[in-house]
Amino acid sequence: MELLFNPFDNLVCILLGISFTVWFTLLLVFIIVPAILGVSFGIRRLYMKSLLKIFEWATLRIERGAKEKNHQLYKPYSNAIIAKEPTSLEEEIKEIRRSASNRDLDSAPEFEMSDIFYFARRGVASIMDDEVTKRFSAEELESWNLLTRSNYNFQYISLRLTVLWGLGLLIRYGFLLPLRMKNLLSEKVHLMCYRICVRALTAIITYHDSENKPKNGGICVANHTSPIDVIILASDGCYAMVGQIHGGLMGVIQRAMVKACPHIWFERSEVKDRHLVAKRLSDHVQDKSKLPILIFPEGTCINNTSVMMFKKGSFEIGTTVYPVAIKYDPRFGDAFWNSSKFGMVNYLLRMMSSWAIVCSVWYLPPMSREEDEDAVQFANRVKSAIARQGGLVDLLWDGGLKREKVKDTFKEEQQKLYSKMLVGTQEDRSRS
Repeated sequence: MELLFNPFDNLVCILLGISFTVWFTLLLVFIIVPAILGVSFGIRRLYMKSLLKIFEWATLRIERGAKEKNHQLYKPYSNAIIAKEPTSLEEEIKEIRRSASNRDLDSAPEFEMSDIFYFARRGVASIMDDEVTKRFSAEELESWNLLTRSNYNFQYISLRLTVLWGLGLLIRYGFLLPLRMKNLLSEKVHLMCYRICVRALTAIITYHDSENKPKNGGICVANHTSPIDVIILASDGCYAMVGQIHGGLMGVIQRAMVKACPHIWFERSEVKDRHLVAKRLSDHVQDKSKLPILIFPEGTCINNTSVMMFKKGSFEIGTTVYPVAIKYDPRFGDAFWNSSKFGMVNYLLRMMSSWAIVCSVWYLPPMSREEDEDAVQFANRVKSAIARQGGLVDLLWDGGLKREKVKDTFKEEQQKLYSKMLVGTQEDRSRS
């Protein structure tokens, strides 16, 4: 019996075959082979420069449209919402007393009711714009990167700008997202390395001072913004990870990772045992054949505008520490993971629907603990070096404050400053 085929079916089969061949060839030539050889054709950097030109045009168009319609544009502040002058507690209280009373300050009593206004004002300012809370929300951009989640000025300006935004939405969700999903499936099937992950995220990474890269038997410490910090660093070198055992998707990833490398995972009950953690870390670094340990001493993700307090545990081991500074470019996508707002799957979806992940990595010279230096001082010295190199704000606050109450020691510090000022005022009056 003769089989009759519809000419349209033949054409569809031919087109599908050609499409699959072209797709596989592009995947092989531009992703798999460069990832294996560690080379780049510069396509991603050209893509980044093209996006910057489009972003600049979109921002100028928004400003021009706002002027035509007499709309006030929202201008974000990089460091604070409330303008603050760098004055001391004593100077501010003296100013309040001077404005509240015409009496001579030297004859003022030890305590005045007007002193309350200083603490009330500082309290209100902290509620509206404190240095800790604002580090856990996405950084607002002055320019618009065609992502509605990145600029408060997003509104209808013109038909051309709206069409451009719609085209960008179609490219991100219709082309980039399926392409990256395919890359992720490809790396699971073919067990490809971290460079596939970098290309899957369209990550454009610039590494500086590679001669300072961490070596076996040492500990690599870096500022922490996102779970993809691991991919950023591991695409340029191999590390042993340290962390708490998780469930869900993160747990699946951890179990797969430990099969390929001796990572150090702790149970939730073991994390609080400092001696057990220190012993396992010490045993690892003493074996010079094992990979350097990668640790994020902040213990939580920060929005990449600052570096917060480093936990001292990893600085008590007594081995060489290799500081690394990571700075992301938020114009192409916000890499910060707000774990209290987004789950891992939701976060990965946001990352894969952004334009790109652009960042710079600086390998700082290795540092060792000095003889007259304790673990806390050593941790602060390393933290300051990372903040200075990455152009980040160096904060003493503990990142755990986003989930915990303020410690009583911070309150007592302000009380001591105020008491010291009152005692000093009394001594000055007694001398006079």
